[in-house]
Amino acid sequence: MTQNINPTAQQNVVRFITAGSVDDGKSTLIGRLLYDTKSILVDQLESLSKTKHARVTSSDAGVDLALLTDGLEAEREQGITIDVAYRYFSTPKRKFIVADAPGHVQYTRNLVTGASQSDVAVILVDATRVDLNTKPATLLAQTKRHAAIVHLLGLRHVVFAVNKMDLFQFDETVFNSIKEAIEDLTEKIGLPQPTLIPVSALLGANVVTASKDTPWYKGPTLLEWLEVLDTSPQSEKTALRFPVQYVARQDGSASDDFRGYLGQIESGSILKGQKIKVLPGNLEATVSEIYLGNRSDRNQAHSNNAVESAQTGEAVAICLSEDIDVSRGCLFVSADDVTPPTLSKQLSADLCWLDSEPLSLSRKYALRHTTNTVGAKVKGIQRVLDVETLSHASDIHALNTNEIGRVDFILQKPIVADLFEQSQHTGAFILIDETSNHTVAAGMIREVTAQ
Repeated sequence: MTQNINPTAQQNVVRFITAGSVDDGKSTLIGRLLYDTKSILVDQLESLSKTKHARVTSSDAGVDLALLTDGLEAEREQGITIDVAYRYFSTPKRKFIVADAPGHVQYTRNLVTGASQSDVAVILVDATRVDLNTKPATLLAQTKRHAAIVHLLGLRHVVFAVNKMDLFQFDETVFNSIKEAIEDLTEKIGLPQPTLIPVSALLGANVVTASKDTPWYKGPTLLEWLEVLDTSPQSEKTALRFPVQYVARQDGSASDDFRGYLGQIESGSILKGQKIKVLPGNLEATVSEIYLGNRSDRNQAHSNNAVESAQTGEAVAICLSEDIDVSRGCLFVSADDVTPPTLSKQLSADLCWLDSEPLSLSRKYALRHTTNTVGAKVKGIQRVLDVETLSHASDIHALNTNEIGRVDFILQKPIVADLFEQSQHTGAFILIDETSNHTVAAGMIREVTAQ
């Protein structure tokens, strides 16, 4: 088993999401992490002890740990997870933000939302619901769908936690059969060789502490794996991507003719004095001032938040030495960028379709990409993934709820875009139905045709 770990990992924040089918034990796993890392307040424990749920089937389990993440009353009443719930905990080595995603098919859009903000995916597999009579064993369709989604969303680190192994007396043969099925799945969808951990979320086996019931398993516990996971950027020098969200002006007088370009640095860094290029106009300019935050008051900025440089994730106001045409939707890149994004009106993307109404070739859509929104027409559907067989079907003219397909678009006006594998920030978009105003799909750009 491949473990992408770094023994010298320093204290930082790791965002991870739990995925998998309904009742695989995602909420219980998170509850166990919180409980065993002593991240639960005493009054919370007292409340949980009075609110046992039918999901607790073992006297050893004590309280229903799943209730720690089921915050909605409907979730508690029905024993299901509906919305993405975020919880926070820390260890001496790291801090964690964990998202508990719903397993039900109708809430797949919530999983996409949570996964898009995560560094790591923990996919739970309920060992009792795997068909062990086939070779390889047959996983649930929702397990396959979630694995395909986290792969499409570009999550670099994925671990499969084979849960409820206690119901098989921690049988190594059962685990190896499920391991073979998972490796077959990941090979077909293109995930790297997976890390697999046998666990019992209910009893805490191999979640935070190693289990004496699995002497045949020599790998780390789930928490140990997360604590030393290398989540640093894949390359030390990431290309600058700064989409302009807003142009801030003062009164325009000669004495204070301030013009700042506001937004968030999606990748890379920017320095005072740096040469940048503004796309799509392909105009070069020099960064004269950088202010942290979205302040356009020049005097206040000088005294409080003027900086020499800014990094990925920081909201900044950037001033340029040259007076050039810049508006919302423009993109700042480094002038010496050897792989700049492409100006294009035609693109192909992998779509996770989220709406109850299927994708239509005749319907009007708006494509929202970084700070730009343009009209988009569906030119055609190349193929659709069959999550049961993991094969792709062609000659299909619709994309239904929770389906994943490669779709071709023609845009009303060109956008400046990267391929998703080059930049997840400028290579992704959401699709909006202009009639209902619903967000109907999340898209990852795979091909662009240069303008």
